Amino acid sequence: MKIFVNEKEYEIDDEITLYQLKGNLKPDADIIIYNGHIVNTDIRLKSGDKVVFIKRGEKPSKEELEYLMVARHTPGVHEKLKKGRVAITGLGGLGSNIAVSLARMGVGFLRLIDFDVVEPSNLNRQYYFIDQIGLKKTEALLETLLRVNPYITYDAIDVLVDENNVKDLFDDVDVIVEAFDKAETKAMLIKSCMKLFPDKIIIGASGVAGVHDTSLLRVERIGKNVYIVGDFINEAKPGEGLMATRVAVAANMQANLVIRYLLGLLKD
Repeated sequence: MKIFVNEKEYEIDDEITLYQLKGNLKPDADIIIYNGHIVNTDIRLKSGDKVVFIKRGEKPSKEELEYLMVARHTPGVHEKLKKGRVAITGLGGLGSNIAVSLARMGVGFLRLIDFDVVEPSNLNRQYYFIDQIGLKKTEALLETLLRVNPYITYDAIDVLVDENNVKDLFDDVDVIVEAFDKAETKAMLIKSCMKLFPDKIIIGASGVAGVHDTSLLRVERIGKNVYIVGDFINEAKPGEGLMATRVAVAANMQANLVIRYLLGLLKD
């Protein structure tokens, strides 16, 4: 029967077990991942299983590393996500965190759009570092993402999004992620994209400020293909700041919607 070990196809005997396979292929492995889950007991293997053997502290080859990074994925997910094309516009608290999560998931193409620079007050919630202060956000985030996952394609565009460049920026992607701070910019982008791309998925956010109960955050569907994450009440204003904890929760809710769409799990 055929199974996959560290993403390579092997033909093995029908009666072989997980530990027997480890002894044959990598006896010094101390982490065994079976169909996305770390296991510590022997298992009779079956056709189509995916097995990963890892030795702690051992740096794998470049060819092997890409597959070991996604070893904890649910089987079948990585292959679908590699085909996905996503644009993230606004690389602040929402966008920078969304980008990191999608890179870790292995989405094949990420377009990163912003025109601003990293400044000290960004660091309380945005995925930047002190030594990146003064850099363009596109440059700084690209630098970080290449350290997270160098095996996907990035397209960093330093530009202010307006009604005149929406078509060119988003025409060739599957999903448009709105991650702006200002309500009027959010509205402009969503309205323009709904008009230009009626069949594309648009994922935005509204109401993620403060340290309110994260259970208030929810997903609402607006029209045919627009999904908005937030509590729709608590916007940033004097006395109501943007904090890492709640912003990151909302960002990852947006990222998870992207993943669910690319996997075909967002249903009408």
